Amino acid sequence: MIARPSGGSIVSRNVRAFSCPPAAVFDALADGWLYPTWVVGASRMRDVDATWPASGAKLAHSIGVWPVLIDDETVSLEWNPPHRAVMRAKGWPIGEARVTIDVRTHGTGCLVRIQEEPEEGPGAWVPRFLIEPMLHLRNRETLHRLALVAEGRERNGDT
Repeated sequence: MIARPSGGSIVSRNVRAFSCPPAAVFDALADGWLYPTWVVGASRMRDVDATWPASGAKLAHSIGVWPVLIDDETVSLEWNPPHRAVMRAKGWPIGEARVTIDVRTHGTGCLVRIQEEPEEGPGAWVPRFLIEPMLHLRNRETLHRLALVAEGRERNGDT
């Protein structure tokens, strides 16, 4: 288990096999305008820094469903294709979370692991046994959506 700075541990960890190479996953992640396509809860993009996905670059997005939308951002913390991407997803008043996506070759495709750990706000205060099942389901769907995007782009030669 990976330790959290606060002494806890990663709250949610999901793994999925993709039918595409790791580079296709990172091509999808690098297109910031696709963020609401694969991130469950994100509903629209407002802006993408020209330097995305470089460390420190930001995605301006909204979460929720109209008419209750929250404008916030996600910041790239680490970009190391085709192996790892780390982001700090913000969604106040819910809080902020560190999201790590690790990718490795597996047969003719790859394995993608997403880990999420709430770091600030109410999400960080909720006991693990309450929040983990919800995050696990959400991130399972997030990986499913990311696979559809990455595999589709690969199949269509968009990578």
